Amino acid sequence: MLSRDTFTAFRGGYSFQLDHFQLAACEALEAGHGVLVCAPTGAGKTVVGEFAVHLALATGRKCFYTTPIKALSNQKFNDLIERHGAERVGLLTGDNAINAHAPIVVMTTEVLRNMLYVGSTALIGLGYVVMDEVHYLGDRFRGAVWEEVIIHLPESVQLVSLSATVSNAEEFGDWLVAVRGDTRVVVHEERPVPLWQHMLVGTRLFDLFSAEAADGDRSVIVDPALRRYIRERTRFDPLDHAGRPGRLGRSGERRGHRMGWRPPHRADVIARLDRDALLPAITFIFSRAGCDAAVKQCVRAGVRLTTDDEREEIRLLVEARTALLAPEDLDVLGYWEWLEGLQRGIAAHHAGLIPSFKETVEELFVRGLVRMVYATETLALGINMPARTVLLERLVKFNGEGHTDLTPGEYTQLTGRAGRRGIDIEGHAVVLWSPEVDPDQVGGLASTRTFPLRSSFRPSYNMAINLVSQVGRATARELLESSFAQFQADRSVLGITRQIARNEHVLTDVAKKLSCHLGDFAEYAELRRGISERERALARRGASQRRASVAQSLESLRIGDVVRIPAGRRAGIAVILDPGTSPLSDARPMVLTQDRWAGRVSMIDFPTAAEVLGHLKVPKHFNHRDPSARRDLASSIRNLRISQPHHGDRHRSRIEAGEDAELVDLRAVLRAHPCHGCADREEHARWAERFHGLRRDNDALRRKAESRTHSLARTFDKVCGILTERGYLLCDGATDTVTEAGRQLSRIWSESDLLIAECLRAGAWSGLNAAELAAVCSAMVYEARRDEPIAPQLPAGPIRDALAATVRLWGELTEREAEYGLPITREPDLGFVWSSYRWARGDSLDRVLTSLADDGATLPAGDFVRWIRQILDLLEQLSCAEAVAPPLRATAASACQALRRGVIAWSP
Repeated sequence: MLSRDTFTAFRGGYSFQLDHFQLAACEALEAGHGVLVCAPTGAGKTVVGEFAVHLALATGRKCFYTTPIKALSNQKFNDLIERHGAERVGLLTGDNAINAHAPIVVMTTEVLRNMLYVGSTALIGLGYVVMDEVHYLGDRFRGAVWEEVIIHLPESVQLVSLSATVSNAEEFGDWLVAVRGDTRVVVHEERPVPLWQHMLVGTRLFDLFSAEAADGDRSVIVDPALRRYIRERTRFDPLDHAGRPGRLGRSGERRGHRMGWRPPHRADVIARLDRDALLPAITFIFSRAGCDAAVKQCVRAGVRLTTDDEREEIRLLVEARTALLAPEDLDVLGYWEWLEGLQRGIAAHHAGLIPSFKETVEELFVRGLVRMVYATETLALGINMPARTVLLERLVKFNGEGHTDLTPGEYTQLTGRAGRRGIDIEGHAVVLWSPEVDPDQVGGLASTRTFPLRSSFRPSYNMAINLVSQVGRATARELLESSFAQFQADRSVLGITRQIARNEHVLTDVAKKLSCHLGDFAEYAELRRGISERERALARRGASQRRASVAQSLESLRIGDVVRIPAGRRAGIAVILDPGTSPLSDARPMVLTQDRWAGRVSMIDFPTAAEVLGHLKVPKHFNHRDPSARRDLASSIRNLRISQPHHGDRHRSRIEAGEDAELVDLRAVLRAHPCHGCADREEHARWAERFHGLRRDNDALRRKAESRTHSLARTFDKVCGILTERGYLLCDGATDTVTEAGRQLSRIWSESDLLIAECLRAGAWSGLNAAELAAVCSAMVYEARRDEPIAPQLPAGPIRDALAATVRLWGELTEREAEYGLPITREPDLGFVWSSYRWARGDSLDRVLTSLADDGATLPAGDFVRWIRQILDLLEQLSCAEAVAPPLRATAASACQALRRGVIAWSP
């Protein structure tokens, strides 16, 4: 049981009664156990973490409170100061170091990982570690950090793991027991505030689930009234929202509702929610531009959710929060439009905003002064910003590679923001209906509680060096075998083995059905597959040759050449304004089309080689942003005599494929095979394909099972192989020694850690000044969003040489990684080089961002700040690493000073 004095003192700081799960977790913690607490958003699981803080202070020990993101660290830091006083609480986030020797220190998880690897003296006296949002362990980019910390923490430290509800909590708890010892798992699935599910059809709000099924089945029965209204609306409403008649299908029937459908105006949606007392609300839109556009739409519509007194209160708070920003930067940041939205009670929240803007929105929303926030899903990841209502405009989001449906776990995470504990008696989740949204689909998302936690752990170069340095290679392998990733892999092998056995039974039956009385049909089927594979290989070779031909044709273009753009939105005749060639990337010519559009095109717009159709004289100082200049030159394009394209290359490609000697021989052997004349040949072939597919699946399953057994240890051996080969580890019999280069690598925390170490060792970045070094370092951290690529502009001189050397080293490294079968190091991204260089040399924010716009690219100010801060993080590592050459350390320190100014200096 809890000690009366300890618990009474702790409990006295709260104005509400603790729930049973909180009491159970606190009791286990005081008894000396580690705890894993899984509970819904807003259930109050952080109370358990705060009890760990209380126990540390009561027993004279330290407590580290870790969070996944800096914003959460800052928020928790302020919460703990309010409870325990500034002298007892510190903060370490990489950007900030406040009272670092305090008994309670809030930090990002990466900071604690780094402490463990360097053997920091700050670990002395550590009694408790709280890992808030531990389900980040599944994050494919940063999740490994959580496992590293859990594995490497001293045994004497009690671990408090706080997670959102996951469906495999027991499995995760079993692993914690295996690596940390006695750990109690406390699962609480009940939300503190009940959540009601709705659909908004036009401006009519329906309950999603039927009230008649309130006896336990309610969560899976969709309201018949909702189904009926959607069916009738779809059937009898031939006009879309704007009143336009629908289009006619091929059969002549109207498809107006589905083809011409328009969503309700956002001002009408807000009015409906306000009328039903469902504000404040968060509307999730999976697009930054969409969030900003939503705010503008509401402002233009005259939406106002605040009183005059509230508007004044908002203005004063905003001015206080942005007082340190330079006046000349405010216009660039869209300050006045942003303020207008805030004063109306409306705001956007996404990563494209600078930190001070985001934090202001969060504070105003929590105060109840902003009542509608349009946000991307990043808001759902831990920020304490609950609402009465959460609205989803779509159930599809872009995941960085393509558009995918929301999973039940993502839906639960997003809607978990609805319902403010201590304020609302119930929360509300609203999905906006559209023709592609089925109520049953929404019902499935809302009633499914499957959210499994999957490890993303894999050994990196930096991790391998640090492990070998600390515990030796043999012990390091054992540590990796104890990871959650290996724990899950070992459990999955049993299921794979069972599937292989089932497939073997089916293979036996299928083999009987593909026999042929004329000969060996399996042999005949193999010949057919050989022909198909050869045809595909020839097609791939032709595509590769065409790509090389296109690249060469673009590189040969000159100013004034007139070409035909074969594909894309800009298809047609155009004149070259700037060849856009680069020694480090594909050419991206700037063109002017016949319809006066000026901008850059790429290989995507040229499925075939660019053909010069003629030549025009382009004025020497032609300004593509001048409408009259564009008009005059476009007129000259139209007056030029243009020849028609020919298709000889395509015809020649078909001839070459048909004359392939190997393909001709294979077809001849096929025709001569006895089974070729079988009347049941195609029936046999279908069974042969099924047999081949099952056998292929079984072979893949066997490989999967084999790969998962001791998989991390084998990967670790491969990583150590590359490190030994390249001189970072020295293997002397049974002993591995970390070299000087290895010690340098051990202090580089980056996704491109080994590539950075290679550049340092090769002197690729030596001799650069501060701005040049900042620009080159940007290629190591920047990663263009797939939907908003930025054209790489490269300053001439040392930067180009350093980047060329960096790309060359990357090519050499990835060749070896491919041979070892390791994941390939990310290619340096040159898209932010020009921007970071200009900022480091002192250009204004306006000039930096405008230079991107001039080239047809966009970069929100918040993204600019985020990437500069990541460059700062790398430069600070270089400036502090003793193994780095002193001149480069000094340059890195100067680069930090050059970058940390203006909006960067005032962004936490």
